[in-house]
Amino acid sequence: MPVRVEPDRTFREALAAADRPLVGMWVCSGSPLIAELCAGAGLDWLLIDAEHSPNGLESILAQLQAVRGYPVQAVVRPPVNDTVLLKQYLDLGVQDLLIPMVNSAAEAKAAVSAVRYPPHGMRGVGSALARASRWNRIPDYLARAGEIISVTVQIETEAAVAAVEEILAVDGVDAIFLGPSDLAASMGLLGQQEHPKVRTAVEHCLTAAKTAGKPGGVNAFNEATARAYMDAGASFVLVGADVALLARGTEALADRFIPTAPDGGAPVGGTGDTPSSY
Repeated sequence: MPVRVEPDRTFREALAAADRPLVGMWVCSGSPLIAELCAGAGLDWLLIDAEHSPNGLESILAQLQAVRGYPVQAVVRPPVNDTVLLKQYLDLGVQDLLIPMVNSAAEAKAAVSAVRYPPHGMRGVGSALARASRWNRIPDYLARAGEIISVTVQIETEAAVAAVEEILAVDGVDAIFLGPSDLAASMGLLGQQEHPKVRTAVEHCLTAAKTAGKPGGVNAFNEATARAYMDAGASFVLVGADVALLARGTEALADRFIPTAPDGGAPVGGTGDTPSSY
């Protein structure tokens, strides 16, 4: 007799149940091993990224499988708000989506439509062949699919900030997430995500989300900034990334053990060759 499976809790449900901001990190390595390592760290959520990271359908599937069973929410960001691609992500078993570069209510509606079956949307029906329904082992999947998928849209341009109230009003948009880096770039402040104008725009959107009764989140690797945004009403934050932690950690390790030349040049005694042993 086949095993009956129940879907995991959605990010929407996790946010609704939380009594504090949910804290997470990016998983950008494309590695199921690293994803599983991060899943056991004690964070509330992970963002598996496919917009700026080397992730395809197969690697996303492997990471979903690697982190399942850990007490952490797995949210996935596709590279683009595309109906066909979102259908494929959903069929993999992605339940929580972060849609990048949503600049208007119309674009938000398109994302929601992509995750809902007709007559409420335009998601293609193929779940019996897919992990989404656990190959028809989730009872009544087709009828329940709308309840077990969450949609968070990313606000990361001046146009999106101007339209944030309309975006928040879209039925099926469960939360918004602020991307200060792209927002700064769209404001002519490339690389200045800490600029007062950028922070003011972020806080405006967080306030709008609170007024609309929906969670607002933000990316902030600087601890003081992250805490300030949480104090300003952010319901969820991303505070680090696997690749950044590995890069800075390995650099710090090298700095501790390898002396640097007084002029800042090559390490003293180093040849640049790969060590023959360790």
